[in-house]
Amino acid sequence: MTLSTAEVVRLFETRATRQYGREAVSQLEHALQCAHLAEQAGETDATVVAALLHDLGHLIAAEKEERLNNAQQRDDLHQYIAIPFLRGLLPDAVLEPIRLHVDAKRYLCAAEPTYWASLSPASQRSLELQGGAYTSAELAGFLAQPFASEAVRLRRYDDLAKVPKALTPDLVHFQKKLEALAVLG
Repeated sequence: MTLSTAEVVRLFETRATRQYGREAVSQLEHALQCAHLAEQAGETDATVVAALLHDLGHLIAAEKEERLNNAQQRDDLHQYIAIPFLRGLLPDAVLEPIRLHVDAKRYLCAAEPTYWASLSPASQRSLELQGGAYTSAELAGFLAQPFASEAVRLRRYDDLAKVPKALTPDLVHFQKKLEALAVLG
């Protein structure tokens, strides 16, 4: 079932106020910071919306996510959960960076020796659950995918979007971009 833009916004309003994993921000603060960083960098509206929605899978599976945050025993595959709910609503230029943002972390850990140390402790833990750094053979395969470069940039915004009380535009600001890209209302 494809979500409408109103349903996506409602997910943020009702489920994103809780803490974002083991980070010092809420899920909404993280999403808004990520989208704001993308916007400040001059990204396309598609990449800005992808940055906003990249962790929507956590909100869709909020109950499951809460159990996993407590257990931290396996990856929840959140990057895939939201895709079926957004396909038909948003173009691939939004969906593919979302789908690839975890793989982008694995790529960056293999491609840049200092990247792993720059991750928050929570992100380092989740990387282990997500399969760890790519092998050298996996690096080229990742880069060959459409929207891989957008996913890498999104990943960098994701890593920086964990600042308590950071000032960002509100959800309504980004909702306008979401609605402009939406195929369905």
